[in-house]
Amino acid sequence: MRNDWLKFPFYICFHPFKGYWDLKYEGKGRLWFAFMILFLLAIVMILKRQYTGFIVNFNNLNELNSLAEFQYLIIPFFLWCVANWSITTLMDGEGKFKEIILATAYAFIPMLIIYAVTILISQFITQEEAPLYFLLDSFASIWFLGLLFVGIMTVHQYSVTKTIVTFFLTVCVMGLAVFLGLLLFSLFQQMWTFIETIYREMVYRT
Repeated sequence: MRNDWLKFPFYICFHPFKGYWDLKYEGKGRLWFAFMILFLLAIVMILKRQYTGFIVNFNNLNELNSLAEFQYLIIPFFLWCVANWSITTLMDGEGKFKEIILATAYAFIPMLIIYAVTILISQFITQEEAPLYFLLDSFASIWFLGLLFVGIMTVHQYSVTKTIVTFFLTVCVMGLAVFLGLLLFSLFQQMWTFIETIYREMVYRT
């Protein structure tokens, strides 16, 4: 069927075990579509931060940078995929790096849809109805985590316990990577400042 690539992500949302099995063994996932989901979710999150109704929007709109908002989704996404691939390679995981990307990106579908709906709802709700907005947001996050859990468990062919351990270790590796990245950035910044200081001293003395 020509429209299977469009229907399949929604099939995963409601039939995650069978859907992720087909993704791994039937090759139904599409990498370009996974990146499109990621891009659309980044757009929706930018719109959500900027155009959500004032009753439930606590962001300072004067400090928002639309381009900078991409980093809050794109960087954690690829950091998660790399960290999970690194950990599962050592833990006899059967999932390929491509399958981890697909499993993670396709799990974003509920957030993409529900966030788009809550942006519209926020324009009309009253203060008393605000809990509905936060309930839908929480539901989207829980649905995403559930799909991600099943996806990682299926592509690596892990048990529930091993998947939980993998999640924990992946988050630890992500934290370690961020720490090392910030440390290296700080060292390079100090090195650059040192070189710049020496250069200025040499220029002033000549």
